[in-house]
Amino acid sequence: MIRFLIGVAALALPATAMAQDVVTDQTEDDVTYCCIQWAPVPPQVIIVNGSGALSPSDSDIVQAASLISNLDLGLGARIENRLRDEAGIVQFRRSDGRTAHPTSQGVTLRGLGGNASSRALVTLDGVPQADPFGGWVAWSAYDAINLGGIIVTRGGGSGVDGPGALAGTIGLYSTMTDGAEASAAYGSRDSLDFSASAGGNLGNGQVAIDGRYSRGDGFVPIVKGQRGAVDRAAPYEQGGLGIRLRFDAGDDSRIEASLRGFSDRRDRGTDYTTSKFDGIDASLRFVHDPWGATQWLALVYLQLRDFDSGFASVAAGRNSVAPALFQSVPATGIGARVEVRPAIGDANPLRVGVDWRRTTGRTEEDYFFSGTTPGRHRIAGGSSDTVGAFAEWSSGDAGDGLLWTLGGRIDRWWLGTGYRLERNIGGSLITDLDFPARTGWEGSGRAGVRWTSGGFALRAAAYRGWRLPTLNELYRPFRVGADTTTANELLKPERLWGGEVGADWSRDGTKLSVTFFANRLENAIANVTLAPNFSQRQNLGAIDSKGIEFAADQQLGPVALRATWAFTDAKVDAAGAAASLDGRRPAQIAKNSGSVSLRSTASGPFGGFATLRYIGKQNEDDLGLQVLDDALTLDAGLSWRVTDAVSIEARGENLTNTLVPAAISSAGIVERATPRTLWIGARLGF
Repeated sequence: MIRFLIGVAALALPATAMAQDVVTDQTEDDVTYCCIQWAPVPPQVIIVNGSGALSPSDSDIVQAASLISNLDLGLGARIENRLRDEAGIVQFRRSDGRTAHPTSQGVTLRGLGGNASSRALVTLDGVPQADPFGGWVAWSAYDAINLGGIIVTRGGGSGVDGPGALAGTIGLYSTMTDGAEASAAYGSRDSLDFSASAGGNLGNGQVAIDGRYSRGDGFVPIVKGQRGAVDRAAPYEQGGLGIRLRFDAGDDSRIEASLRGFSDRRDRGTDYTTSKFDGIDASLRFVHDPWGATQWLALVYLQLRDFDSGFASVAAGRNSVAPALFQSVPATGIGARVEVRPAIGDANPLRVGVDWRRTTGRTEEDYFFSGTTPGRHRIAGGSSDTVGAFAEWSSGDAGDGLLWTLGGRIDRWWLGTGYRLERNIGGSLITDLDFPARTGWEGSGRAGVRWTSGGFALRAAAYRGWRLPTLNELYRPFRVGADTTTANELLKPERLWGGEVGADWSRDGTKLSVTFFANRLENAIANVTLAPNFSQRQNLGAIDSKGIEFAADQQLGPVALRATWAFTDAKVDAAGAAASLDGRRPAQIAKNSGSVSLRSTASGPFGGFATLRYIGKQNEDDLGLQVLDDALTLDAGLSWRVTDAVSIEARGENLTNTLVPAAISSAGIVERATPRTLWIGARLGF
């Protein structure tokens, strides 16, 4: 049995412990991993300190779930790359946040692909993280956050998390630094990576400040043999800074505030392809969580985003390049949430609450270039609102016996009046359209059961979820090379029906988990090819996805072994203009993926890790005309704790320099993901 407890009232262990001591205490029955406690024999308890929210109920254990500890996020690992080790988690591009275009960084699970908008709900301390306009995730924004861990819950229907969790929920949890920690690393292609965290007591509360800066000259994205005179390395520069405050507000109550900002500059390897992505996030919450009494929280949050990007047209032979499109996409997201857990006996089995999220944004574009001078200008955008109420009951606890959960959610959504205005720059009006406001109701819910006896558990869940089209899907066209994709203001909400059954076994340091799932995503939004080099976002009939997920953990003396594997059989059900897609596998979805990791867990001065990661073949486009070959990569690292305060680290990404195809254009031009990258650095902790 797995029970997730978020210890929000407890302080995080000192940053020095996280950096230096892999195992702080070890006995036959209990292992403490820094900020995360895990007992390898049932009942299992996982504690992620500093989460900033009420403790999750036991309801999520009726579905497949996994924990990524702060230990696994060490040695300079990027969050998006660490998530790839959990088989079945798919990011739209195989490139990471240093080279992929920011708008391609959506995340999903269980084969529910089709475009770059996220179908998994990503949260940070309970706050939704999807871009307000596009639904993609700015992974570089989290590099400057001191995370205590990540909890991945697979499958939809968890209405308490909010709408949009069709494929599952990826919960990031920050931790309050106590002390100071800094790291610096130098890597291939003149890459630099600096990070620092500091925190401590402030009056009757705490303060923590985290920051990070990274840059690199980058690599040439186009593979050798296809490069031309216009191709060059694609540099990046990224940074972020955040401050978090926590103050006591009476017995068992506290006020928490967070403010963070990030800046992201990338280049796609030719002229006119620079992207700029800036953001500011703020949140304020009041939490009251006494044990054995009524608990509640109130939360408000704000997201500000400013995204600019250039797109280029490269001539055949790749000997000349011209601007094709310049876009500016400002967006805002605001929201609020109230949740109450009344005391019933000595427990809090009932969760009830309401939440609201509003997004506004627009795209402003210059296009139809003559040389380097744009001839036309377009502005398009709109707004969306979602107000929902949820309730969930969980019976039993995480010990032996039967636990069941039943939850439901009802949402009212609005799409405000959309607009698209196109004109010749300095001249006549071309288009002036208003799109009528729309509204509707959607329901979601989950029913699940789990039976546990000793180290063995059986579980089953059925669920329904939904997702509102993003403003990006409704209103923003885009271009990649010669390929143009138009928006569609008539898109309908996506609706998911799904279920799963699984089994878990744990004994003497060994854990095994297997899950069988089947999902049907109706009205799935995809980029549908209508003519050569021309696509439009459309609602498909459905995407049907079924498969198997497997995970195994084994403690082998001073090291821990983890293996994951996912088989996903996903097919499109389509008719009409999209009939040519019927029976095909969705774009960017592989049938097989998996990883094997070996990581040291001893408390001695030396540590390290090695990870083999496999991704199977997948289609680049909806018609399956361009295929991305499979790839097997190796990452590894070593650390040496010289003194209690100083550690030296060395690590490598894609050590075998495997060609990992990340994209293929309609002309057959292949882009690659990160080649071999070596790092050497030092870490200080006080």
